[in-house]
Amino acid sequence: MSTAVRLGIVGYSVGGRLFHAPFVEAAEGIELAGVVTRDPQRRTQLKTDHPGVPVFDSLAEMLAHGHIEAVTITTPPGTRRELVLDAVAAGVHVVADKPFAPAATGGRELADAAQRAGVLLNVFHNRRWDADVQTLRGLLEDGRLGELWRVHSRFDLDQPDLLEAGPAGGLLRDLGAHVIDQMAWLLGPVRSVTAHLDLVHLPEGETDAGFVVQMHHVSGVLSVVESSKLNHLDARELRAYGSKGSFRHVGIDVQGQALFAGQRPADDLENWGRGATGGVLSTASGDVELASARGGYQDFYTAFAAAIRVGGDGPSPAHDAIATLAILDAARQSAATGTSITVPSH
Repeated sequence: MSTAVRLGIVGYSVGGRLFHAPFVEAAEGIELAGVVTRDPQRRTQLKTDHPGVPVFDSLAEMLAHGHIEAVTITTPPGTRRELVLDAVAAGVHVVADKPFAPAATGGRELADAAQRAGVLLNVFHNRRWDADVQTLRGLLEDGRLGELWRVHSRFDLDQPDLLEAGPAGGLLRDLGAHVIDQMAWLLGPVRSVTAHLDLVHLPEGETDAGFVVQMHHVSGVLSVVESSKLNHLDARELRAYGSKGSFRHVGIDVQGQALFAGQRPADDLENWGRGATGGVLSTASGDVELASARGGYQDFYTAFAAAIRVGGDGPSPAHDAIATLAILDAARQSAATGTSITVPSH
C-alpha cells in the first residue's frame, strides 16, 4: 500500500498546470490524486498531462470523494480565503498560492483556523528554490562572503498585459511577495521598511506597477528589492556584498522557461533547475565563476509531504508567510507616508 500523501489541486490554469502539477509529480512521498476545474479545455488538457487523475467540479466534490489528504489552492487571490477555510474545516492539509491573504491580519485568520483544526498550512513561496537564491544560500552557509552587509535583488518583467490591476492587485503583492520572502528567508526577520511604489491609474483603480523596497534586517543586513512591469525591461540580477567579497548572478531562473518549453522536472531530475552559471564570486584572490546550485520547486512538495508524515512545520509555513505579508503591509504604508515603517514581530 502506498504511503504517499494524496494531494488534490484546486485550479488548473497556468499556475496549477505548470507550477504545481509537474512538481507534485516529481516530488518524493506525494502523488497527484485529483484536480478541480470546470473548464472543458482544461479538463481535456489534464487528461493529456496526467492520464487517469480524477477531475472534479468543486473542492467540496473532491473532498467528498474521501481519498484526499491535502490540497493546493491555486485559484485567483479573491477566492483563496474561503477555499482555504473550507479545506481546513474538512481536516485536510493545505498549500495556498501566494499571496495567501491580502494583508497580515487575513493571514493570521487562516493560520489560526489551521492550528485549531490540527492541519498544516503552507504557502507556495517556491522561489526559495530558484537556483540563484540556492547558490547564494550556499555561499552564506559556507561563510565565503564573510560578514554580510547588503543584498540587492532586481527583477524586471516586460509583461504589461499580466499586471494585476486595481488596489487589491499590483506588482508588490505579486512578484514582491516572492522577492521579499527570499530576503527574509535568507537573511532573517525584518526590523523596518522604506519603500517607493510606481503608481499608475487604470480603469480598475490605482495600481502599483513597480517598487523599490529597502529592508533593515534584525541581523544588521540591508536588503533592497526592486521590480517593474510596465517599463519594457526584462532583467534579473542578484548581488551580495560582504567583508570578504561579493557575489553577482545575472539571469532569470531556468525552471519557468523550461516549463513553458514543454519540459518537466520528472523527465531529468538530475539536471533540472541548473543554470548555465552560478554567478561570480569576487574576492581578493580574484573572480571565480561558480557552478549553479540545483533549483527545484519539487523540493517544496517533498518537504511538505515529509512534514505531514513525520511532523514539522513544512517548507514554507504560514507564520513565515504572515511575516512576509507584514513586510508588504509596511511597504505600502511607507510608500504612502514617505517614512520608514517598523515591522511588527510575529
